[in-house]
Amino acid sequence: MFKALLLDKTDAGVTVALAELDDARLPAGDVLLGVEYSTLNYKDGLAITNRAPVVRQWPMVPGIDGAGTVLESTHPDWKPGDRVVLNGWGVGETHWGCLAQRARLKGDWLVPLPSAFTPRQAMAIGTAGYTAMLCVLALERHGVQPGDGDVLVTGATGGVGSVAVALLARLGYRVTAATGKTAEADYLRRLGAATVIDRAELAAPGKPLQKERWAAVVDAVGSHTLVNALAQTRYGGVVAACGLAQGMDLPGTVAPFILRGVTLAGIDSVMAPMPRRREAWQRLARDLDPTLLESMTQEIGLADVVDAAQRLMNGQVRGRIVVRIG
Repeated sequence: MFKALLLDKTDAGVTVALAELDDARLPAGDVLLGVEYSTLNYKDGLAITNRAPVVRQWPMVPGIDGAGTVLESTHPDWKPGDRVVLNGWGVGETHWGCLAQRARLKGDWLVPLPSAFTPRQAMAIGTAGYTAMLCVLALERHGVQPGDGDVLVTGATGGVGSVAVALLARLGYRVTAATGKTAEADYLRRLGAATVIDRAELAAPGKPLQKERWAAVVDAVGSHTLVNALAQTRYGGVVAACGLAQGMDLPGTVAPFILRGVTLAGIDSVMAPMPRRREAWQRLARDLDPTLLESMTQEIGLADVVDAAQRLMNGQVRGRIVVRIG
């Protein structure tokens, strides 16, 4: 028997409970993982609070991330005792996830735990930090260099934003952080932000083309914020879009693309191919300051996840939440 957070759907609505489950209930997979740490991501928050139709199959164990030790494996790449990381692949949506002491997964989904990280540190990074690294890689592939100008990070106190600020600053970029939490300006400056602006500057409808301000943008917000960021990006710049905290609409025009040659780079972390995942984790091991990572991380237990999910959805969380499972 093992403990898990279990979501179920009945005629009365969605229920959330900490349950004792048997291994026989686990879904198909060729690796049995003993989960030591998971994390609470925005998508997990949506699923647990039922604010969006994230879950596609019921009942469901949420938790799109996990880190721990292989207990059993019939996959050729993994053996008992291997330390691994799981991010995405529909886990927590269509396949039982890692907010549980055990998870049965496909070996093709797993990445070796980098030697630079403990399982706890890997989950302090989680999908949010791994997504932030994918955004940085997209900026680099576009040719953006430190010294080219300010890089804007929206949703900067969130998981993606916090890691993106820390990564970009350490790599030598001058970072402007946009946030609605003005009281967190000192926190963002400790992560490396040179300037902090109020998200209100970007959140309302604006002109199709505006003053050129940003060499590049990492956007986790979407909607009018993304449209304004595009309208303010310099000629030939790039905007990496990875989130929808404000909304999934894009109420803008083609003006930034056809008049300034701006590139909109879509960032998908869920189904990203394995070579790109491995590259992102290798770069995180090299470029993310573990002291800054710890400063943006809070740890909770499995029993605390439901309350934390409510706070996350109410905008009362900064940085990363690690969930202690083992």
